[in-house]
Amino acid sequence: VPAPEWAFWMSDERMNAAPEAMRGAFQNVRRVFGPVAANVKRFEPGAEVAAVTEAAMRGELDFFGALTARAQLLAGLPYETALDICRALPLMPGARETVQGLRERGCRVVVFSGGFREATRHHARVLGADADFANFLHVQGGLLTGRVGGEMMAEAKGEMLERLQGLLGIAPEETLAVGDGANDLSLFAHARLRVAFRAKPILREAADHCLDEKDLRSVLGLLG
Repeated sequence: VPAPEWAFWMSDERMNAAPEAMRGAFQNVRRVFGPVAANVKRFEPGAEVAAVTEAAMRGELDFFGALTARAQLLAGLPYETALDICRALPLMPGARETVQGLRERGCRVVVFSGGFREATRHHARVLGADADFANFLHVQGGLLTGRVGGEMMAEAKGEMLERLQGLLGIAPEETLAVGDGANDLSLFAHARLRVAFRAKPILREAADHCLDEKDLRSVLGLLG
């Protein structure tokens, strides 16, 4: 019997630069990289990013439009600085233990993100996930251009999950999907167990289970 696939969406709050993480990351950059503080200071779009992110997660905005709007706010930021910020983003409590627990159960763990692979790639490796799929920030001359590309747009998460299921020989009945926003609905269409984790109402309505505790280990409790 194939191992179940676990489609795991890292929270928009962690991977899509919500205000607390974004502001804290920029503050850390200024403390650690003192000489570049003057260049970084003007890139603090926390409030604007937060407003767009929240509306998109509620399903009120076109996903592509919301994503490009957020990326445009970062135009001119040095790419290396963006990488440092992404690597400094905090993980959701219990993330390490949850991934470890799933792998011990024979699961394959895949991260799907409508955010940026500059963040997901690093954290997927830290967590020991099998793979990650996300969008990417366009770079020219070492600076972010404000443009974005990639496959994780709108319904793409579900389509990618379906392709992986076909490739790995894993059925929807063997799949667990965990999400928190409107663009995770497409994942739910291809999973038997659908979990809304600290999610927006639009996703909670489609979920089998709603988890509100800020600890991903609560997901393991659903597997017995």
